[in-house]
Amino acid sequence: MDSEDEMNYDEEEEDSQEEDSNDEDFVDIAMEPEPSTASDSRETEDFQYEVLTADKIVHVMVECIKEVNAVVQIPATITRILLNHFRWDKEKLMERYYDGDQDSLFSEAHVVSPYRKDPRQKRSTRGSTSASTSESMCEICCLVIPHTDMAGLECGHKFCFQCWTDYLTSKIINEGMGQTISCAAYGCDILVDDVTVMDLIKDAKVRLKYQHLITNSFVECNRLLRWCPAPDCGHVIKVKHYDVKPVRCTCGHTFCFACGENWHDPVKCIWLKRWIKKCDDDSETSNWIAANTKECPKCHVIIEKDGGCNHMVCKNQNCKADFCWVCLGPWEPHGSSWYNCNKFDEDEAKKARDSQEKSRCQLQRYLFYCNRYMNHMQSLKFENKLYQAVKLKMEEMQQHSMSWIEVQFLKVAVDVLCSCRQTLMYTYVFAFYLSKNNQSIIFEDNQKDLEHATEQLSEYLERDITSELLVDIKQKVQDKYRYCESRRKVLLDHVHEGYERDTWDYQDGL
Repeated sequence: MDSEDEMNYDEEEEDSQEEDSNDEDFVDIAMEPEPSTASDSRETEDFQYEVLTADKIVHVMVECIKEVNAVVQIPATITRILLNHFRWDKEKLMERYYDGDQDSLFSEAHVVSPYRKDPRQKRSTRGSTSASTSESMCEICCLVIPHTDMAGLECGHKFCFQCWTDYLTSKIINEGMGQTISCAAYGCDILVDDVTVMDLIKDAKVRLKYQHLITNSFVECNRLLRWCPAPDCGHVIKVKHYDVKPVRCTCGHTFCFACGENWHDPVKCIWLKRWIKKCDDDSETSNWIAANTKECPKCHVIIEKDGGCNHMVCKNQNCKADFCWVCLGPWEPHGSSWYNCNKFDEDEAKKARDSQEKSRCQLQRYLFYCNRYMNHMQSLKFENKLYQAVKLKMEEMQQHSMSWIEVQFLKVAVDVLCSCRQTLMYTYVFAFYLSKNNQSIIFEDNQKDLEHATEQLSEYLERDITSELLVDIKQKVQDKYRYCESRRKVLLDHVHEGYERDTWDYQDGL
């Protein structure tokens, strides 16, 4: 949100002003920018959503206010405050508005009922001309001020322009308040509407800050909208219905619409939130786990990982040990169907006798899953770097009589590799909270198959692709990434089926 065009309160449309003689109803026309077509409609499977620019966000907000105001027939400023009170749920507001207790509704929303307005209470605004020359004392600065130099809300409290300006500026700049600024009178909870704010505040920076706060509040309160969490991205995702689905912003960032985290299938938002909190609480442990160096299990020389593949070969000329980066065990059995590098020995943990031993087993269990989670996160970062290496390799291949289309298999392979890494990363969060049953055993088998295939694909892309071996390796890479994608789908389908049938049991105490 970096442009002052985001919410243009200052550009008034003359035609609309002539049609509406009521200044209060005119507020939302004044804040409405030109309708923007700069939006991007997208669809993920059956989940439709739209990517909105800053101007489009304001347009959506104004249209929402107009739609409700056309039914309830009250000043637009009050409509906006009521909508914000109900988190921009139009149906809930309508239901509450027509339930017969409107006075209670307005009181809860901290606005003066337009139906009980005292005609003697006429609020003053800057620049208004009044025949009255009487004066009053401002209750804030205690100066005697002409009525024409004072302003107030429908609650009847009036103060001088300068005190109002100082009060509103402090609330906006120092406290970051927009939608919830109350009257300056002590003990009065009536909210200040945007007409009053924009009429009294003339400082461009304060006005822009207020506009940002109003827009941000609209998005934060609306369950059908979410800011893109990518750094320096001011776009908003608008969905037709709320759901836990992945959405992709025009900036390229894909995230979960429900929680805003990176898309984390197969683990649910609630468990991912608990996992992130647990990792934050154990930050020193996590930092130790995430270290980039380990000792060779054979010669104990320090090994640094510089790629995503977990198949390590010690470069010590007198060692040359083949081992797994994750478990530090020999690499050879990792290709066997009976070997489980991804499975924690729960039976061994159950043998713990006292509380100290149980605590140690719980820590070992956490380290087991966190180690694998962090390892895939680290590998995923390396795979993203792999795109650059593959791009160079594709350019090299095109110089050896291969067409642009023929070399696209490499980019597809890296895309699949990254998808598999991300899925595997979150399977260890899911597995950490999962209780043992027959379905969890099937899940671990699917996880093991996907992990094994992913490591093979990673090894092909990092080590085996050369111009000389291109013909032999191309079919091998294509077969492997297709197999990886099929195993990933099998794993996810099994987890989703368990969600639908409620077959998963969780260890809530972790």
